Amino acid sequence: MSQSTLISTKIPPLENGDKLNCIQFERRYEQMPHIKKAELIAGIVYIASPLRINEHGEPHASIITWLGFYKAFTPNLQIGDNCTVRLDAENQPQPDVLLRINVDGQSTISKDGYVEGAPELIIEIAASSASIDLHQKLKTYQNNQVQEYLVWRIYDREIDWFRLKNRKYIKLKSNEKGIICSEYFPGLWLDKEALISGNLAKVLAILQQGLNSPEYQKFVKNYD
Repeated sequence: MSQSTLISTKIPPLENGDKLNCIQFERRYEQMPHIKKAELIAGIVYIASPLRINEHGEPHASIITWLGFYKAFTPNLQIGDNCTVRLDAENQPQPDVLLRINVDGQSTISKDGYVEGAPELIIEIAASSASIDLHQKLKTYQNNQVQEYLVWRIYDREIDWFRLKNRKYIKLKSNEKGIICSEYFPGLWLDKEALISGNLAKVLAILQQGLNSPEYQKFVKNYD
């Protein structure tokens, strides 16, 4: 094989801002194992910056703890931490956290181990990525019918929780006690001020109240 042929068949590196389809994106991403997080959103490549513990690592761990507690008592669910999701030909996000219905849900697991289709819930921890999380990603998740989308805006000390209704995201409001309740997953309750302030014990106590609620008990009875 000639040198010119070798050059022509070499796979280019993955670069921020590349405009690719999913096949090109996967091929380049697989050739760069040192990159820990890259996403394709609306055909554009986004490579994540290094992550700090206060702005991402600890909030991410708190979300996993909260969602993991819910999963521990709820059948037929699967949690994903930074898993690539094949949504469509131009979108392969790698959300911080996802929650999917394992059997008879919106998404499936491909033969090579990827999530294909829209998980029911996606969560993003947004610090420097707040603009993409609330714009390009929001539109992508909405268009692909992710049922609920939660964005924790670290610098703004705010949490936005969206519910898909009539193919559009509507922001869920806290009740009179400051609790946001998932409309898709009964019993998945969140005291957002406790989460933002780092009071994980209160976050889990409120979640336990959700698990004791009549709507949650009715929900899990469907799997008995």
